[in-house]
Amino acid sequence: MDLFLLEGIANLGGAIGAGLAAIGAGVGIGQIGKGAVEAISRQPEAANDIRSNMILAAALVEGAALFAIIVGFLAMVL
Repeated sequence: MDLFLLEGIANLGGAIGAGLAAIGAGVGIGQIGKGAVEAISRQPEAANDIRSNMILAAALVEGAALFAIIVGFLAMVL
């Protein structure tokens, strides 16, 4: 195969992967927020514990998404 075609396919794969990682992180954090709001509405006295767990889970999702986006960008560059 032509080298430019393979390079284009790698760039396309990296861009699609980075985009899917960003979309997945947005959906994941949305689900975390939805669950936290529902949990707080059912047990308002546990709001502080739920909020801290929500922030921790959102940070873990963001970390995984950042790693996936960087891998996608590296696939485009290297």
